[in-house]
This record gives sequence, C-alpha cells and structure tokens, in this order.
Amino acid sequence: MSMRLRTLFVPALIMLTLAGCTAGRRDLEDWVAAEKAKKGPPIDPLPVVKTFETFEYKNLDAAGVELRDPFSPSLEERREEQLAEAANGQGPDKNRTPELLEKYPLDGLSMVGTLGIGDAIEGLVKDPEGVVHRVHKDNYLGQNYGRISGIAEDRIELVELVPNGAGGWMERQASIALGDQ
Repeated sequence: MSMRLRTLFVPALIMLTLAGCTAGRRDLEDWVAAEKAKKGPPIDPLPVVKTFETFEYKNLDAAGVELRDPFSPSLEERREEQLAEAANGQGPDKNRTPELLEKYPLDGLSMVGTLGIGDAIEGLVKDPEGVVHRVHKDNYLGQNYGRISGIAEDRIELVELVPNGAGGWMERQASIALGDQ
C-alpha cells in the first residue's frame, strides 16, 4: 500500500509546486505594463550639419599660368631620381657568348633530374624540343639572363636580370622545380 500511496503523492506534490510558481506572476505582468506605459524623457534634436564651401587650390603666377604643385618633386629632383634608378643594378654582360639554353623562355624548360652528389651535382634540364642538357652552377638559362646560383636534388635556383623600368636592371630570384610542367 505504501508504494501505491507514494505513486499518487509524488505527482500531486509536483502539481502543487508548479501551481504555486504561477500564482505570483500577475503582479509582475502589471508592473511591466505600467513601465511600458510611462513616457521617457524627451530626446534632444539632432545637431544641424554645417556645410562647407569647396575650394580647389590653383597655384597661379601673376600671368595666370598654373605653377607646379609645391608638394611634388621638381623636374630636377625627378631627373636625379630616374638617373639614380637607372644606375642601380649591373646590366647583363653583352660581351659574353649566349649559352644554348638562353634562347628558350624559362617556363619552356623543365628539370628532369640530377647527376652527382654534394658540390659536384649537375642538373638535367629538358628543352622544348625534348633534348636533355646537363647544367652546372654559373650556367645561364632562360631569356632573362638567368644565372644558375644553386642546384639541389629537387630544384635549380637562378638569379635573373630584368629591366627595372627606369633604364636600369634588377635581380630577380627564380627556380625550376623537378617535375614542373
């Protein structure tokens, strides 16, 4: 009998507890409604946006001819910069006889392997015609005067000489990896 009484008593106790929780909710709802009904303080109006006149600066001399911008370099300064840029970087050696692989673009050449070990390593490069060539450090490849600076088992590293756009030359790193193409 005690088991039957327990199965009836526990649900009744839960129902009474829940009923007690909902009884005090009405006063909370009344308070929220009263707060919502109150008017808030007035909001200040937005400030008036000031408009400014636009002005285009023109540096004119007495005759009305526009002068150069005082914040940009003068013609002499620009010429000096161009000469300095042109002097930067050594150009290619024009007296050197071009090597066979210099007639092909670098992306037309592919590395197919190496021979040797350590410092005596040689690279194997295939040209677009399918001929495999042996190359060593300080050989030239590609049409940008690319000199081989190092050969590893998986790549050939080059230093190319390319024009810098101001009459001079600059060096650019490039490489041909094993299995490219």
